[in-house]
Amino acid sequence: MIKILQLPLGPLQTNCYLLGCEQTMQAAIIDPAWNGRAIAATADEQGWEITHILLTHSHFDHIGGLAELKGVINAPIYIHPDAIPLLQMATMQAALFQLRIPAPPPPDEMLSDGQVITIGNCDVTVIYTPGHAPGHVSFYLPEHEVVFDGDVLFQQGIGRTDLDGGDYELLIQTIQEKLLTLPDETHVLSGHGPATTIGEERKWNPFLREI
Repeated sequence: MIKILQLPLGPLQTNCYLLGCEQTMQAAIIDPAWNGRAIAATADEQGWEITHILLTHSHFDHIGGLAELKGVINAPIYIHPDAIPLLQMATMQAALFQLRIPAPPPPDEMLSDGQVITIGNCDVTVIYTPGHAPGHVSFYLPEHEVVFDGDVLFQQGIGRTDLDGGDYELLIQTIQEKLLTLPDETHVLSGHGPATTIGEERKWNPFLREI
């Protein structure tokens, strides 16, 4: 059994997720968007041991709480290698939006397409999903019919591509080849907004009519 907590955090209400294995009480934090101490406190309330900090990508609003979190939780940070340059520029990214965040710490582990990460008794498959940002990945739990897709696919929306490294055609290709190939009942837990499913987006998402 798994338990998922969704925490909308920060000025852009970016979704941070806590993914816990209820059998082992080990857990992962996906995208520590803001207020790392609050994220750590939430994990403590559940009685979870955080064993992984997983980053879908390195836009500032998804890692704004990373430095504070790493200061209180000594779990390794996982990132795709192509996302590291933007991670190193996170404070500059935030400044463009008149915001300030602490400089994020360096990552500990690299992610690759198809890699399987084990959190307690839960296997999480890494899917390389570029287009919104360099080195963007999603985390797929086929046994539990859930994908954490960062800023790729939203409820009746898609990730923006007007930021540094964005590529609209690549994003559409990613959605077509990496997400719409998942079962319709797969729950899509995005970086912003409510959850949806692959089937609902295939049917109703106006950006996908061309696919």
